Amino acid sequence: MAADQPLAGHAAIVTGASSGIGSATAHALARDGADVALAARREAKLEELADDLETDHGATTLVAPTDVTEEDAVAELIDGTVDAFGGLDILVNNAGLARGSAVEELSTEEYRTMMGVNVDGCFFTTRAALPHLRASEGNLIFVGSFAGQYPRPFNPVYAATKWWVRGFAHSVAGAVGEAGVGVTVVNPSEVRTEFGDDESFEERFDEGEVTEPDEIADAIAFAARQDRSTVSELDLFRRDKLSDF
Repeated sequence: MAADQPLAGHAAIVTGASSGIGSATAHALARDGADVALAARREAKLEELADDLETDHGATTLVAPTDVTEEDAVAELIDGTVDAFGGLDILVNNAGLARGSAVEELSTEEYRTMMGVNVDGCFFTTRAALPHLRASEGNLIFVGSFAGQYPRPFNPVYAATKWWVRGFAHSVAGAVGEAGVGVTVVNPSEVRTEFGDDESFEERFDEGEVTEPDEIADAIAFAARQDRSTVSELDLFRRDKLSDF
C-alpha cells in the first residue's frame, strides 16, 4: 500500500454524494486510494462526479442512484457495492437536509422529510452495512452537526434529528466496538454548500466566512484511515462560532 494512498484496496460508500460535503468526501477518499460508491438521488450529478474522480484520482467508482428513505433502495446500494468492490470498508452517512423552522409553523410534510432522510436514512444504511463492516473491521462515519450538540432555537426538529444521529452513532459504537468496527461522528457548524431551505449556505456566506466542504471531507478521510483505535468525535466549527454564546 503506497503511503500516499492509505485507503488503496478499501471500498467506501458516501451517501448524499452529489454535492457539498458528500462530493468533497468522495474526492478525499478517492485521493487516498479508495474505490467509492456514490449514492444520492441526482444521477446526472453522480455521473459527473464519477468522471471527475476518474480524471483527478484514477479512481474506481460505482454510480448508485439511491433514496436513503427507501429501505429496498438502500439494500440494493449495499449489495451492489459489495458485489462491485468485493466488500465494504467505509460507510459515510452524509445524506441530510433541513426544512422549515419554528415548530408551530412546520408542516407535517417538512417534519416527515427531515425525519425520513436524517433519521430513517441513517438507520437503513447502517443496518444494511454493519455485517460487511464487521467482516472488514471497517469504519462507520456519521456527519452530525453543531445542532446535535447545542440547542438550536431556529429549527428544533432539525436539531433533534442530529441529536438522534449522534446518540445512535455512539450507541452503535458501544455495540460493535468489540467486533473491530470504528464509529466516528463529524460535527460541522455552517458549511458553504447547497444545504438550507429558502437560502442555501452557499448563497448566504462568502468564501472564507464559514467552513468549506473540503475541510469536513479531510476530517472524514482522517477517520476513515484509522485501523486500530478510532476517533470518536470530531468538531469542526468556524472559529467565531462559540462567540455566539
